[in-house]
Amino acid sequence: MTTAVIGIVALIAIALVGWAIAEAKNKYFQYERNEEEAAVEKKAAEALKQNGYTELGINDVIKTISTKGFSAV
Repeated sequence: MTTAVIGIVALIAIALVGWAIAEAKNKYFQYERNEEEAAVEKKAAEALKQNGYTELGINDVIKTISTKGFSAV
């Protein structure tokens, strides 16, 4: 019985330590975009503005993807 309790306490302690590390990492190491990422986002926004956005329905997706698989021969 005590082995199970020790195991549960150890599991909770490990989870709390991992959670604290993740929170500290998020707090002290912020993600910063570089120029390449900004350029890609700008290009994608321009393409979206030029071509418009259309969401495909399930029938459109089925028409545009291969649902028959590949022939082994």
